[in-house]
Amino acid sequence: MKKEAKIQVGKIILGTVATAGIISMAVLAPNAVQCLEMFWGKDKRKYSSKYYVKNTITKLKERGLIKFQNEDGKTFVRLTEKGSQRLLKYQLREFKIKKPKKWDGKWRIIVFDIKETKKKIRNSFRSELVNLGFIRLQNSVWVHPYDCEEVIVLLKANFYTGKDILYITADRVENDKWLKKEFGLM
Repeated sequence: MKKEAKIQVGKIILGTVATAGIISMAVLAPNAVQCLEMFWGKDKRKYSSKYYVKNTITKLKERGLIKFQNEDGKTFVRLTEKGSQRLLKYQLREFKIKKPKKWDGKWRIIVFDIKETKKKIRNSFRSELVNLGFIRLQNSVWVHPYDCEEVIVLLKANFYTGKDILYITADRVENDKWLKKEFGLM
Protein backbone atom coordinates (compact mmCIF):
# COMPACT_ATOMS: atom_id res chain seq x y z
CA MET A 1 0.00 0.00 0.00
CA LYS A 2 1.35 3.43 -0.88
CA LYS A 3 2.18 5.85 1.92
CA GLU A 4 -0.56 8.30 0.81
CA ALA A 5 -3.16 5.55 0.98
CA LYS A 6 -1.96 4.48 4.45
CA ILE A 7 -2.27 8.07 5.67
CA GLN A 8 -5.76 8.29 4.15
CA VAL A 9 -6.85 5.13 5.98
CA GLY A 10 -5.41 6.48 9.24
CA LYS A 11 -7.19 9.83 8.75
CA ILE A 12 -10.50 8.09 8.10
CA ILE A 13 -10.17 5.95 11.22
CA LEU A 14 -8.96 8.79 13.47
CA GLY A 15 -11.67 11.08 12.12
CA THR A 16 -14.36 8.46 12.68
CA VAL A 17 -13.23 7.84 16.25
CA ALA A 18 -12.91 11.59 16.94
CA THR A 19 -16.40 12.30 15.64
CA ALA A 20 -17.98 9.55 17.72
CA GLY A 21 -15.82 10.13 20.81
CA ILE A 22 -15.80 6.44 21.59
CA ILE A 23 -16.86 3.86 19.07
CA SER A 24 -17.44 0.13 19.07
CA MET A 25 -14.94 -1.94 17.10
CA ALA A 26 -17.91 -3.74 15.58
CA VAL A 27 -19.11 -0.40 14.17
CA LEU A 28 -15.71 1.12 13.31
CA ALA A 29 -14.34 -1.58 11.03
CA PRO A 30 -17.30 -1.88 8.62
CA ASN A 31 -17.74 1.89 8.45
CA ALA A 32 -14.05 2.48 7.73
CA VAL A 33 -14.18 -0.20 5.01
CA GLN A 34 -17.17 1.57 3.42
CA CYS A 35 -15.28 4.89 3.47
CA LEU A 36 -12.26 3.26 1.84
CA GLU A 37 -14.41 1.77 -0.89
CA MET A 38 -15.82 5.24 -1.58
CA PHE A 39 -12.27 6.50 -2.20
CA TRP A 40 -10.77 3.47 -3.91
CA GLY A 41 -13.76 1.66 -5.34
CA LYS A 42 -14.11 -2.08 -4.95
CA ASP A 43 -10.95 -2.91 -6.85
CA LYS A 44 -9.28 -6.28 -6.87
CA ARG A 45 -6.21 -5.70 -4.70
CA LYS A 46 -4.02 -8.43 -3.27
CA TYR A 47 -5.43 -7.70 0.18
CA SER A 48 -8.95 -6.62 1.00
CA SER A 49 -10.03 -3.25 2.41
CA LYS A 50 -10.79 -5.10 5.66
CA TYR A 51 -7.12 -6.09 5.87
CA TYR A 52 -6.02 -2.45 5.45
CA VAL A 53 -8.42 -1.26 8.13
CA LYS A 54 -7.40 -3.99 10.60
CA ASN A 55 -3.70 -3.40 9.91
CA THR A 56 -4.09 0.38 10.30
CA ILE A 57 -6.05 0.05 13.55
CA THR A 58 -3.25 -2.16 14.93
CA LYS A 59 -0.59 0.37 13.92
CA LEU A 60 -2.59 3.31 15.34
CA LYS A 61 -2.80 1.45 18.66
CA GLU A 62 0.93 0.61 18.62
CA ARG A 63 1.74 4.30 18.03
CA GLY A 64 -0.47 5.33 20.94
CA LEU A 65 -2.99 7.20 18.77
CA ILE A 66 -5.99 5.10 19.81
CA LYS A 67 -6.73 2.83 22.74
CA PHE A 68 -9.10 -0.06 23.26
CA GLN A 69 -11.55 -0.32 26.15
CA ASN A 70 -13.62 -3.34 27.10
CA GLU A 71 -17.08 -2.72 28.52
CA ASP A 72 -19.78 -5.34 28.97
CA GLY A 73 -17.92 -7.79 26.73
CA LYS A 74 -17.64 -5.32 23.84
CA THR A 75 -14.48 -3.63 22.58
CA PHE A 76 -14.54 0.12 22.07
CA VAL A 77 -11.97 2.44 20.51
CA ARG A 78 -11.12 5.86 21.91
CA LEU A 79 -8.79 8.54 20.55
CA THR A 80 -5.82 9.34 22.80
CA GLU A 81 -4.40 12.85 23.27
CA LYS A 82 -1.60 11.92 20.89
CA GLY A 83 -4.22 10.73 18.38
CA SER A 84 -6.08 14.02 18.68
CA GLN A 85 -2.86 15.89 17.91
CA ARG A 86 -2.14 13.70 14.86
CA LEU A 87 -5.69 14.24 13.56
CA LEU A 88 -5.25 17.99 14.01
CA LYS A 89 -2.04 17.85 11.95
CA TYR A 90 -3.88 16.02 9.16
CA GLN A 91 -6.66 18.61 9.27
CA LEU A 92 -4.18 21.50 9.14
CA ARG A 93 -2.50 20.06 6.03
CA GLU A 94 -5.84 20.04 4.25
CA PHE A 95 -7.01 23.42 5.55
CA LYS A 96 -7.37 26.15 2.96
CA ILE A 97 -8.04 29.79 3.73
CA LYS A 98 -11.26 30.75 1.95
CA LYS A 99 -10.98 33.53 -0.59
CA PRO A 100 -14.10 35.69 -0.56
CA LYS A 101 -15.54 37.13 -3.77
CA LYS A 102 -14.43 40.58 -2.69
CA TRP A 103 -11.53 41.50 -0.40
CA ASP A 104 -12.63 43.49 2.66
CA GLY A 105 -9.49 45.66 2.55
CA LYS A 106 -8.16 44.37 5.88
CA TRP A 107 -4.86 42.62 6.48
CA ARG A 108 -4.49 39.66 8.84
CA ILE A 109 -1.14 39.90 10.55
CA ILE A 110 0.46 37.12 12.57
CA VAL A 111 3.15 38.17 15.03
CA PHE A 112 4.98 35.55 17.03
CA ASP A 113 7.77 35.38 19.56
CA ILE A 114 8.69 31.74 20.00
CA LYS A 115 11.84 31.30 22.07
CA GLU A 116 15.10 29.90 20.74
CA THR A 117 14.65 26.85 22.99
CA LYS A 118 11.58 26.02 20.85
CA LYS A 119 13.33 26.54 17.52
CA LYS A 120 11.84 23.39 15.97
CA ILE A 121 8.31 24.55 16.82
CA ARG A 122 9.06 28.04 15.49
CA ASN A 123 10.35 26.65 12.18
CA SER A 124 7.37 24.29 11.86
CA PHE A 125 5.00 27.18 12.53
CA ARG A 126 6.69 29.28 9.83
CA SER A 127 6.42 26.36 7.44
CA GLU A 128 2.69 26.08 8.12
CA LEU A 129 2.26 29.81 7.42
CA VAL A 130 4.04 29.41 4.07
CA ASN A 131 1.81 26.41 3.22
CA LEU A 132 -1.27 28.51 3.98
CA GLY A 133 -0.11 31.28 1.64
CA PHE A 134 1.11 33.88 4.13
CA ILE A 135 3.80 36.34 3.07
CA ARG A 136 6.65 37.30 5.37
CA LEU A 137 7.00 40.95 6.34
CA GLN A 138 9.75 40.20 8.85
CA ASN A 139 11.03 36.94 10.38
CA SER A 140 8.24 36.83 12.97
CA VAL A 141 5.64 38.94 11.18
CA TRP A 142 3.48 37.38 8.46
CA VAL A 143 0.48 38.71 6.55
CA HIS A 144 -2.56 37.41 4.67
CA PRO A 145 -5.47 39.36 3.16
CA TYR A 146 -8.30 37.00 4.15
CA ASP A 147 -9.85 35.98 7.44
CA CYS A 148 -7.87 33.08 8.86
CA GLU A 149 -8.41 33.33 12.61
CA GLU A 150 -9.82 29.81 12.78
CA VAL A 151 -6.70 28.20 11.33
CA ILE A 152 -4.43 30.30 13.57
CA VAL A 153 -6.36 29.05 16.61
CA LEU A 154 -5.79 25.48 15.36
CA LEU A 155 -2.07 26.17 14.86
CA LYS A 156 -1.78 27.64 18.37
CA ALA A 157 -3.41 24.52 19.78
CA ASN A 158 -1.25 22.22 17.68
CA PHE A 159 2.02 23.87 18.69
CA TYR A 160 0.99 24.75 22.27
CA THR A 161 1.96 28.38 21.67
CA GLY A 162 -1.14 30.32 22.68
CA LYS A 163 0.45 33.43 24.18
CA ASP A 164 3.45 33.41 21.83
CA ILE A 165 1.33 34.08 18.72
CA LEU A 166 -0.86 37.12 18.09
CA TYR A 167 -3.54 37.49 15.41
CA ILE A 168 -4.08 41.10 14.33
CA THR A 169 -6.59 42.55 11.89
CA ALA A 170 -5.32 45.83 10.40
CA ASP A 171 -6.98 48.36 8.12
CA ARG A 172 -3.71 49.44 6.59
CA VAL A 173 -0.12 48.30 6.14
CA GLU A 174 2.37 50.94 5.09
CA ASN A 175 3.62 50.55 1.50
CA ASP A 176 1.33 47.59 0.87
CA LYS A 177 1.27 47.91 -2.91
CA TRP A 178 3.72 45.02 -3.28
CA LEU A 179 1.57 42.87 -0.95
CA LYS A 180 -1.55 43.58 -3.00
CA LYS A 181 0.38 42.58 -6.11
CA GLU A 182 1.66 39.35 -4.48
CA PHE A 183 -1.86 38.34 -3.45
CA GLY A 184 -3.38 39.36 -6.79
CA LEU A 185 -5.50 42.12 -5.27
CA MET A 186 -4.63 44.75 -7.88
